[in-house]
Amino acid sequence: MDRILQSVRAKRKVLVVDDEMVNREILGNMLSEEYDVIYAENGQQAVDILRDDADTVSLILLDLMMPVMSGDEVLKIRRSDDVLSRIPVIVMTQDEDAEVSIIRAGADDFIKKPYNMPEVILARCERIIDLYEKKKIIDSAQNDPLTGLYTRDFFFEYIRQLERYSSAQMDAIVIDIEHFHLINEIYGRSEGDRILKKIGSMIMSELDGGFGIACRSAADIFYIYHSCTSDYCTMAEKILDEIEAVSFESAKIRLRIGINRSVDRNDPPEQWFDHAKLACDGLRGDYTRQMAYYDSTTHERQLYHERLIRDMDSSIANRDFVVFYQPKYDISGDTPVLRSAEALIRWNHPELGMISPGEFIPLFEGNGLVQKLDRFVWEEAASQIAFWKEKFGFTVPVSVNVSRIDIFDPELENRLLGILDKYGLSTNELLLEITESSYSDSAGRLIEVVNSLRNKGFRIEMDDFGSGYSSLNMLTTIPIDVLKMDMKFVRNMLNDEKSLKLCELVMDISRFLDVPVVAEGVEEKAQLDRLKSMGCEIIQGYYFSKPVPADQFERFINKETRA
Repeated sequence: MDRILQSVRAKRKVLVVDDEMVNREILGNMLSEEYDVIYAENGQQAVDILRDDADTVSLILLDLMMPVMSGDEVLKIRRSDDVLSRIPVIVMTQDEDAEVSIIRAGADDFIKKPYNMPEVILARCERIIDLYEKKKIIDSAQNDPLTGLYTRDFFFEYIRQLERYSSAQMDAIVIDIEHFHLINEIYGRSEGDRILKKIGSMIMSELDGGFGIACRSAADIFYIYHSCTSDYCTMAEKILDEIEAVSFESAKIRLRIGINRSVDRNDPPEQWFDHAKLACDGLRGDYTRQMAYYDSTTHERQLYHERLIRDMDSSIANRDFVVFYQPKYDISGDTPVLRSAEALIRWNHPELGMISPGEFIPLFEGNGLVQKLDRFVWEEAASQIAFWKEKFGFTVPVSVNVSRIDIFDPELENRLLGILDKYGLSTNELLLEITESSYSDSAGRLIEVVNSLRNKGFRIEMDDFGSGYSSLNMLTTIPIDVLKMDMKFVRNMLNDEKSLKLCELVMDISRFLDVPVVAEGVEEKAQLDRLKSMGCEIIQGYYFSKPVPADQFERFINKETRA
């Protein structure tokens, strides 16, 4: 800072307070080369000057024995005033034994009269000013100006200092305000700031009763480092009660609290709060809970899912994803006949090995990446159908999945027709499966898409019928060509009367709609026989084959062509 002041030829301002003119002149002569010196003849004049111009004064040189108002009285006033207490004071005295009492009264240093050592006086002035200016800089970086809590950087440095002296069990806590950006947008930033200030004051109030520190880490995120306790719900409820009392009635504030219990001191402090925030983020959209605890198993699973998301594109490019095929047989005659197949994706990760579709498909459905996977499967299945036609002179129609997110793709129809054109296929050869849950979401869009696809000649299969929430009314509204009975009914049909009745009900619905049923999950001949007796014509399941790679599927084609 000295270099900056010198470069602009600026001087710090020093106030000399002494009732004797000669003392004022002596000090002025000593200091005027380095400082801009102003004067007061007594304590009252000094206080008046400071009231008007405190922000520009860098140091006070204060005599104790003065008329009107003594230096001791000035020190008392300074001690109780937030603004004046930020200005350092050096007391000037002839009493060598007064050092302790002067310091206790609030002075930062003292100079003995008479002033016969100018170099010492200048050095002391420079040192005190430097210390206070550095303290101001530290203070400005220490506290968040809005909430009064610590800043993030100071918070973590404080924790590192505490860790040197304490081994007590501590918790890392993260508090986040759900959809806080909407508060700013709807009610204005001033209302948002008011809520943040209130939360900050509530946190400080709660920490007064125990060992803990807190900071505002981001706009609406608070960190608390606290001795282990189980009463975090009470703290959150108190904060919410206070917020409801001061906020707009319609501005409902919901806090999410993530807690990392008994932090692992082998990890850096920042990681403690990263883990607590993972638990906090896990509550997003979950209105049944307000608080969650971090555990390493959940964290490892989250990291695993992040790895899968990160590796998806490269695995598509490297063909680590492989399409398997499961045959569907017509059992209406004496001998089962191969009618079609279902394309099922498998992931042979180069480092993680085979990954279950039950692991990655729900993950990709949740974040929309399943659309990329679907397009890959469509292309692979169409290529395989064309290859088998060329090799065997035999067509095996293949069913591919159309996810909910695909329904909203305005280019869906063009993409599918483009694939058929590329491989010289007809719409009867690439069959489209839409899960039952899609029929209960955005029905208007679905009806429009399904009707358009059927008008182009595509056959639509409703997958997993009976597993979700679709109604019979939806079946009368949305045209379909095939019902696929959910495999849970089939697996339990021989041992559970309800499952058997549901299978019979599905068959009755199919006859009413005049569409065939494909029964999935058939593993035993007794199941096949019972389904056949109900009128089911198409069977899919381990009774015939598990899903297999394309080269192994060719044995079913070979057998069919020989027959």
